Amino acid sequence: MTSQAPPVVDLRQVTRTYPGPPRVAALHDATLRVRAGAYVAMAGRSGSGKSTLVNIIGLLDRPTSGRYLLEGADTAALSGKQQAALRGSKVGIVFQAFHLMNWRSAIENVALAGMYAGVPPRSRRQAGARALRLVGLGHRLHALPSTLSGGECQRVAIARALAIGPSLLLCDEPTGNLDSESADAVLEALDRLHQAGVTILVITHDPAVAARADRTITIVDGVVRDGECRS
Repeated sequence: MTSQAPPVVDLRQVTRTYPGPPRVAALHDATLRVRAGAYVAMAGRSGSGKSTLVNIIGLLDRPTSGRYLLEGADTAALSGKQQAALRGSKVGIVFQAFHLMNWRSAIENVALAGMYAGVPPRSRRQAGARALRLVGLGHRLHALPSTLSGGECQRVAIARALAIGPSLLLCDEPTGNLDSESADAVLEALDRLHQAGVTILVITHDPAVAARADRTITIVDGVVRDGECRS
């Protein structure tokens, strides 16, 4: 009998305290497990601790105490350089702002992720084209961001995060800057990625966005409350 694969995200009583002054306890004993292929939403108001949790899961910050295992790797045991390498290969991060280079085409923006990971030029363009097709932009490979809608720009940002073949797609308020039509297009793209087996964690304050996921987690005053799985 084969053993079950470890969770993609495994937080064990994680805390994060900022020394200040004043001293701020942003997370309190956060425990969370996200299995491969899951689509999870994390909901909470501004100041609830969502951003702190995103930074820890995305390996942009370290917890004050507790353990964070990413696909079974204990991240506390890694140096800053090793954490950066793990983040670059395992976590695709999508922010509310698109962070696209306006003078580069969609495929060039997406291919940059592979360049930073040391992927050869031809391979990273092929990976970029595949990722853009996955988010429904196969017909816009050579378009500049200035010619794309907000929703299309966000989908380019999602494709860039996907191009490295990450274990986790971490989306921080991906529809926060978009009108309802563009937001729907982005959420439909995430639905397709989930159906394709991508592990997705979406951070949002919008109940309608959270409702698209199979499982909702809430965070209130730094306390994580796990919700019911709907799948």
